[in-house]
Amino acid sequence: MSETVRGRIYDIQGFSVQDGPGIRTTVFLKGCPLRCPWCHSPESQLFTPQLSWISMRCIGTKMCDSRCVTSCPKQAIELGGTRLDSASGEELQMVHVKRDVCDDCGECAAACHPHALYICGEEYTVDEVMKKILADRSFFEHSGGGATVSGGEALCQPEFTLELLKRLKAEGIHTALDTTGYASWEVVERVIPYTDLFLYDLKHMDSKKHRETVGVPNEPILENALRLAECGAKFQIRIPVIPMFNDSVENIEATADFCLKLGEAVEVVQLLPYHNLGVSKHLRISDEKVAEAMPPSDEKMQSFKEIFTRKGIKATIH
Repeated sequence: MSETVRGRIYDIQGFSVQDGPGIRTTVFLKGCPLRCPWCHSPESQLFTPQLSWISMRCIGTKMCDSRCVTSCPKQAIELGGTRLDSASGEELQMVHVKRDVCDDCGECAAACHPHALYICGEEYTVDEVMKKILADRSFFEHSGGGATVSGGEALCQPEFTLELLKRLKAEGIHTALDTTGYASWEVVERVIPYTDLFLYDLKHMDSKKHRETVGVPNEPILENALRLAECGAKFQIRIPVIPMFNDSVENIEATADFCLKLGEAVEVVQLLPYHNLGVSKHLRISDEKVAEAMPPSDEKMQSFKEIFTRKGIKATIH
């Protein structure tokens, strides 16, 4: 079955130390039902492949024949803005993607030798992914690490995620699933025997606020967390602290109280202060700018950590 089940992946990252214990290889699956405005991987949201463009890789018409412009069958690539070359100080003419015309066919990416243009999202079989992961096995064994299946939302590609987790467990590799928790219980239940650790996002305790901001309610997320705890699952709870969204004392208190309901299933709560990495990454796939906020202060993050600590919950600022 692993030879036929295919998943759409936008990155496979080795030597990852932020996605569970030890040194890990993280597989990032494409597609997510949530639309978090602060998402640090906006290229993960769509399920389909999409054309991305990194301006700092574009070497400009002075050093490039701009084959990307002539290769596009839709004429969606045109000469656009300029940037200064960091080495020579010269002004370089770059290209611009007409997003309303582009159909993500990838012809321009194939012609772009500095790889400023590239298609984000590629299909892999489970066997192909396992080959990459197994090459890192020695790092797992020496660090207490393993493999993490992440997204997007990996549970939106349930057959691929399940088969990959099964194969990892059969190889004796520690498994983690990084998830929003927004999936049917039938899907969640199937991965439990093959998941050693759930990296579980909690974004807001108020469902109305949750739906207004990220596009989905929080009831399925909270219910799945409670049922996972009843089944003996282990969690690292992850809370992105987002200014003007969930950074009130009231919401953090409510989140801590919910974590108490999960009991010993929670190994640690990781508080993730907002950062603006997603702002620049969003411009790789769109001309539309996204809202940007000031990161929370160290003092505020420390005060939130103390809320969990006072309730007897281990918490870190991640």
